[in-house]
Amino acid sequence: MEYSSPLKWGIIGCGAVTEVKSGPPYQQTLGFKLEAVMRRDLDKAKDFAERHGVPKYYSEVEQLINDPSIDAIYIATPPDTHKLYGLMVAKAGKPCCIEKPLAPTYADGVEIVEAFKSNNIPLFVAYYRRSLPRFLQVEKWIKENEIGEVRHINWTLTKPVNETDLSGAYNWRTDAKIAPGGYFDDLASHGLDLFGYLLGDFEKVAGISANQQGLYTAKDTITSCWIHKNGITGTGSWNFGGFKREDIVEIYGSQGKISFSVFEENDIVLENSKGKQNLFIEHPKHVQQYHVENLKRDLLDGIPHPSRGESALHANWVMSEILK
Repeated sequence: MEYSSPLKWGIIGCGAVTEVKSGPPYQQTLGFKLEAVMRRDLDKAKDFAERHGVPKYYSEVEQLINDPSIDAIYIATPPDTHKLYGLMVAKAGKPCCIEKPLAPTYADGVEIVEAFKSNNIPLFVAYYRRSLPRFLQVEKWIKENEIGEVRHINWTLTKPVNETDLSGAYNWRTDAKIAPGGYFDDLASHGLDLFGYLLGDFEKVAGISANQQGLYTAKDTITSCWIHKNGITGTGSWNFGGFKREDIVEIYGSQGKISFSVFEENDIVLENSKGKQNLFIEHPKHVQQYHVENLKRDLLDGIPHPSRGESALHANWVMSEILK
């Protein structure tokens, strides 16, 4: 299917993530135009539209999806509404980008992907790390055999408990009905999807999860081990009641090692027989800028996007295997 420029986008859920991270790129990318936004609170939708120079705003999702001037839709809501809104967009026949994770459960993710696939409509998911230069440099080192044959990957992510959790205030990110794995669903999904991109699909995954602190209904500590289809092994540990914040990924090869953080904007490090190389690659001001530019290349130029519905569904499967 061919799409013409400018491709007019509508955003469902113009909340915090769309203020700086993701909203502006839909305005700044050549060939795209942000035409409308929707939020259940009409005053907040109006406020966003006026501040960002968006022509239209709605309080009902059907109004935005069925607006004939809207060509494509970005769903930027919590995961529990992704299936509902995603199926509506698929029925309307419009290309869609959904915030990560694709859905709270693997089964819901399957329904979403199948709905778009059966109607031959492009579906993308906002795993924007697949498009960020710092992680593409890691991919380059791997492809250029800077660490030889990749043997193993390990990720450790720990964070201290925050004030919101201690207060008992409601947070959808720790509501088991929306995010069964709590912060794991929101954060670990980024890294696990990235590992699938860098090292290939997972073949077998196992995990143990628990709620150590009892502060909310979702899990707060998870450990996992896995193997990729190409034989690379992996381990991970995510704890959201730890002593301090740590975020370190180590990829071990037969001739070296690569270290980096998934979330911290610090050096990526290559160690091999040539010595140790520290490289700092800054993120763009709007962290989804390259992701959105790749949407443009896919929809208008025919260059495939690195984060499609199928790859995001695989990340959903990995998380479900860890948590089950």
